[in-house]
Amino acid sequence: MLPPLFRRSPKSTIASLYGAIVAQARAPRFYEDYAVPDTVLGRFDMVVLHVVLVVRRLRDGSRPQRTLAQALFDAFCRDIDQNLREMGISDQGVPKHMQRVGEAFYGRAKAYEAALEADRDRGLVEALLRNIYAGVAEAEVAATALAHYVRGAAQHLADQELKGLEAGIVRFPEPAPLARVE
Repeated sequence: MLPPLFRRSPKSTIASLYGAIVAQARAPRFYEDYAVPDTVLGRFDMVVLHVVLVVRRLRDGSRPQRTLAQALFDAFCRDIDQNLREMGISDQGVPKHMQRVGEAFYGRAKAYEAALEADRDRGLVEALLRNIYAGVAEAEVAATALAHYVRGAAQHLADQELKGLEAGIVRFPEPAPLARVE
C-alpha cells in the first residue's frame, strides 16, 4: 500500500508547531508594550510560556496527540541545546545547563498550569512576575496584561481543533496593544 502523497511527516509537523511558537514568543509587542525584558532569558521565558500552552492543549487529546506534546518538548530541548553551543558553552558544560533548563521548564510549567486552573488571575500574575519579570521594577501592570494574554491564548488554543495541531497548525491570538509599560 502506498502512503498518502500529501501527509505531513512528523518532523515537519513539529518544525511547524515549534516555529510558530518561537515566532509568537518573539512578537515585538511583548518586548515593547508588555515590557518583557529583551534579553536571552526574557526570550527563553516567552518560548517556555508558549511551549507550555501548546503542550497543555495537546495533553488533552488522544495518545498520538500526547506523543506530539512530548516531541514538541524534545524539539524545544534540541533548540536550547543548539543555542547553548552557539553561545560558546562547551560540550562538557551543556548537560549541566540542560539540567537547569529542564528544571526551569518544569517549574514554570507547573506554576503556569496551576495558575491557569485557578479561577483568579493573581496566581498567574505572580508566576509571571517571578519568572518573566524577575528583577524588573514595577512590573505589576505588565504582568497583569501578560496574564490576560496568557489566559486568552489558553482559551484560543482550547478552541482549536486538535487535528489542526496534529497537522502542524497552531494559531495564537495577537497580543493586544498597550501603552508602553516602563
